[in-house]
Amino acid sequence: MPEPTTITAAAGFIRSGELTPSELLEQCFKRIDRYEDRVQAWAYLDRDGACEQAVRLTSELKAGQNRGPLHGIPIGIKDIIDVFDMPTGCGSKLWANSYARHDATVVERLRQAGAIIIGKTVTTTFASFDPPKTRNPWNLDRTPGGSSSGSAAAVACGMCLGALASQTGGSITRPASYCGVYSIKPTHGRVSVNGVMPLAPSLDHVGAMANCVRDLAILLQPLARTNDDWRDSPPVPYHYESELKNELYHDRRRRLSLLPGFPAIADQDMTTAVATLRKLTDCSLGERTETNRWEWNELPLPPSFSDVPRFQHLVMAVEAAAYHADRMRRHPDDYPPKVRQLIEKGLNTPAPEYVHAKELLEHYREESEPAFVDGWRTYLTPATTGPAPSAETTGNPAFNSPWSYCGLPTVSLPFAWTADGLPLAVQLTGERWCEDDLLMVAAMLEADIAFERRPLPL
Repeated sequence: MPEPTTITAAAGFIRSGELTPSELLEQCFKRIDRYEDRVQAWAYLDRDGACEQAVRLTSELKAGQNRGPLHGIPIGIKDIIDVFDMPTGCGSKLWANSYARHDATVVERLRQAGAIIIGKTVTTTFASFDPPKTRNPWNLDRTPGGSSSGSAAAVACGMCLGALASQTGGSITRPASYCGVYSIKPTHGRVSVNGVMPLAPSLDHVGAMANCVRDLAILLQPLARTNDDWRDSPPVPYHYESELKNELYHDRRRRLSLLPGFPAIADQDMTTAVATLRKLTDCSLGERTETNRWEWNELPLPPSFSDVPRFQHLVMAVEAAAYHADRMRRHPDDYPPKVRQLIEKGLNTPAPEYVHAKELLEHYREESEPAFVDGWRTYLTPATTGPAPSAETTGNPAFNSPWSYCGLPTVSLPFAWTADGLPLAVQLTGERWCEDDLLMVAAMLEADIAFERRPLPL
């Protein structure tokens, strides 16, 4: 029996009849049984419910009904996203038994696409900065990142083939990168946050993690809003995955822009790995080869870029305080130190400062659009400052928060290993609403990198 590790491969086996949804789910359960005691990726598992879904979806296939590439695929849901009849604990002790009465919009759409909802993955408390119980499967002494910690670890272990995650600063990109999996943070507003616990609505995104770029395209398709339910977004491409197969895209120029000065905040492992990647792919360096066919340059962002980390944190603090302040007064013991510090900062921020930060946010989003010039449509930066640090932290979001602030879409993909066996990832950033173009660039780069997948050391 095949044991696929990607949605793409599993969908092919299910379509051909070589694998049933029930058999695929059982493979995921075996990996959960093997790894969960050490990794602790799950806040809640619904084995019986998942098995019932798998049986029903298997029966649909026998009756000739196939919902598409997510039919029968086990998916994890970050535990700030409502799933009917499962608790939405949000990393809180008091909310651990707070059962949702409705599916979040994104969960409802995954169900319609045929996905099996296997359970809820661990989040840091209230999707903030306090370290989670989850451990990095590549080194249990390292952080999996946060706040979408369990989603990243579960996908890395093969406990599910994809997972939903959220990002306000760097909570999708960073854990995916530390755990060696792929991620997409769509344009702000592309995916509904209805039924998702807010942290900072001006900055909150819902995205996904998986094990290849094509899987990200498959997951994004049912999640993406259309003109019918989001007036400001353009039409969604007919099929993101089909766009990846478009030969016209493959013939276009491969161009990547670097931010000048990024090595200042990246460690030596990351700086060296990105330099090596550029040397192997830059068509201006050495003879042209199958992979050495990319054009690279440096393309600065607006001057206000330097102010982004400070104002991003301020907006997040004030909006988190607006949601949590009353509850924190009633239940102070339910708020660990870092999220408490964030909320207290928000409470102590004068209203004029917040208004100024929101004005800067709108100005920066407008300023960031012209940064994509003359066919240079994709920025490449490190996804993190380096490999996963110790478990006492969730890592530095310095390379992620600017894109959460301006709401531009990002894709991260693993591309190298450190000497001690930890994955490193790069982050691609594209134009607003252009996830199809961004996924295409990511797929081409993925193919040229040919990242070496390794077995987990557990």
